[in-house]
Amino acid sequence: METIIEVVDLYKTFMLGAVPVEVLKDINLSITKGEFITIMGPSGSGKSTLLYLMGGLDSPTDGKIIINGSDIATLSDREQSVMRRREVGFVFQFYNLVPNLTVEENIMLPILLDGKQIKSYGEKLEEILNIVELSDRKTHTPRELSGGQQQRVAIARALINDPDIILADEPTGNLDSKTSEEVMKLLQRINQEKQKTIVQVSHSLDTARYGNRIINVKDGRVWE
Repeated sequence: METIIEVVDLYKTFMLGAVPVEVLKDINLSITKGEFITIMGPSGSGKSTLLYLMGGLDSPTDGKIIINGSDIATLSDREQSVMRRREVGFVFQFYNLVPNLTVEENIMLPILLDGKQIKSYGEKLEEILNIVELSDRKTHTPRELSGGQQQRVAIARALINDPDIILADEPTGNLDSKTSEEVMKLLQRINQEKQKTIVQVSHSLDTARYGNRIINVKDGRVWE
């Protein structure tokens, strides 16, 4: 199987005043194309930090993160920005939608930021709206949507550039159990039908069961 994310001898240290705090320690792992991975661990274990490092949202203190064969650290700032827009889609716990933009405008933001012509993505937009079942809500703003619908918009936004990888940080952490199940079934369908590699951070074994592998993080180390 083709490796799409590789983490090699990874360390991450934060400074708490003058005191170094080692959050991640000597992490090595490989994720193959098409996997649905759940990273689990107690609060403060470093699981979200690991996810952000995989997406190039933060830089390791030492070690490598290789995405689609490219070591992120060797890319220029511009190349890293392009990688984050085109190769990786992000889904966050609190949706991160722009309140005064409509559903379709929020979904199309990555296209706009990438300098592409929005008009040429009309068909793609309709396809994704159908996938997330929001075709009848495309002119609504986030304040007119439920939490589950807002997370569906966030998932659609992550898909619009057709990335290979979707990184989700507690995607159901702000939702009730019924809505959480609906969102997880959607992510599972995207993984299976679109062959997207999904890596999610979660506290819940209920959400982990929708994937095919669990990576446990404890005290900054990986335990599979």
